[in-house]
Amino acid sequence: MSEKTSAEVIIGGKVYTLSGYEGEEYLQRVATYINNKINEFNGMEELRRFPSDMKATLLQLNIADDYFKAKAQVEKLEQEIEQKDKEIYDLKHDLISNQIKAESDEKSRKELEAENRELLLNKAKLEASLEDALLGKVPAK
Repeated sequence: MSEKTSAEVIIGGKVYTLSGYEGEEYLQRVATYINNKINEFNGMEELRRFPSDMKATLLQLNIADDYFKAKAQVEKLEQEIEQKDKEIYDLKHDLISNQIKAESDEKSRKELEAENRELLLNKAKLEASLEDALLGKVPAK
């Protein structure tokens, strides 16, 4: 496990010391995210008249909404990755099957070529034999 880190950050104009097992850069990013949300809320005219506790609750709800949307996006992406992994597995299986079939077809092709050569040779021998028999060189049987 990594070492615990502490970092001083400013959130909403106040200095806080954040601690965690993440690096200082990460802790600063968290503080920046919170500050951006606070600034976003402070920039909304309709929220300025709300009491502080209500603003804080709305801010928390907004952050929770961001979290759940991000979590749903992660789950969706994980499902897509799982689907892509399955597609890759199926494609690899098809590729291997096709390679095996291609090897088998190549073997069959070579066997047929050898058989064809043998038949052509036999044909040539028979034609020569027939020609010789017709010309009277060899007695016909």
